[in-house]
Amino acid sequence: MAKLMDENLRSYLGQRLGVNADLVRREGWGAVPSRTCGMLVRAAVEVAEESLRQQQIRR
Repeated sequence: MAKLMDENLRSYLGQRLGVNADLVRREGWGAVPSRTCGMLVRAAVEVAEESLRQQQIRR
């Protein structure tokens, strides 16, 4: 499976969303429920959009 999200970002967002870190350590991200994964993706998009907004402001 291709890695689409940086591990550091995934861990940071997982902490913000309350993902069970022990579960991820024991079984990997594949054990995280799909609804939670969808919320991770949504949060990653929000982070990316904010980053783009900040880049636009600096120009």
